[in-house]
Amino acid sequence: MFFSTSKRLLTLCTLSALTFGSLAQDSTAEDWVRNPSMGNYKAYAEFKMAHYNQARHIWETLAGLGNADALFNLAILAEDGLGEPKDMKKAEALYLTAANAGGFKAQYRLGMLYSTGGVLEKDLVKARQYLNLAATNGDKDAAARLATLAQPERPLNEFEEAEILTSSGQHAQAAVLYQRSADAGNLVAGTRLAWMFEAGRGVSRDLERAAQLFMTSAQAGNAEAQFAIAVMHRTGRGQPKDRAQSMVWLNKSAAQHYPAAVAALHAEADNLID
Repeated sequence: MFFSTSKRLLTLCTLSALTFGSLAQDSTAEDWVRNPSMGNYKAYAEFKMAHYNQARHIWETLAGLGNADALFNLAILAEDGLGEPKDMKKAEALYLTAANAGGFKAQYRLGMLYSTGGVLEKDLVKARQYLNLAATNGDKDAAARLATLAQPERPLNEFEEAEILTSSGQHAQAAVLYQRSADAGNLVAGTRLAWMFEAGRGVSRDLERAAQLFMTSAQAGNAEAQFAIAVMHRTGRGQPKDRAQSMVWLNKSAAQHYPAAVAALHAEADNLID
């Protein structure tokens, strides 16, 4: 997932081929409601396989509970037109609901969209409102964007330019700058680019390329990429299916307090993911 563009994709999770044990192998809406972490994990794997309708079904179930991650991911599907027509009004409504439910990824996304215009009408008051919320939740990218808004005369680096481009709907141009920034050692940029290849956002969908980018960032310590690699090893999509390696990367990500990884570890501890 996501975006995290990014962030956007930060919790995208599931896959029919994913084995979930006696409780999760043929999991139902009742199972997802009982354990949203399992549902979100499952939906991310479906997303990796481009099974957008299956992923949407799970996220819609969790969205009915007010789950911020599910709402955020539904917004991504609507914004990018994945498995459904593009609908920015629907995406905005979902982002708003997720943001108001405490979802920092949605807060950051709204802040970027409102600060740049192009996709949504530019509104710097709303932009600062949601960026402040995300920054308060510990989002460093949101804090950085607030700083650029406070100092509009300051030249932007390539990563910042890429973030603005993707928030303006110029994804192909953003991908070029993310690549340059990643080549210069920016791990977040590499992860952003990996999500783009995974979802086919501004580039042709290429799971192998996404896996390479995720692995580079994961090995260098990026928690979001480590989570993505963990899911890839669990599902066998983008990496060889290997539960032991999946757990290695999941633990690395959780050790850095990456929310999706922490939630997945809790599900593992409860024997909800086999």
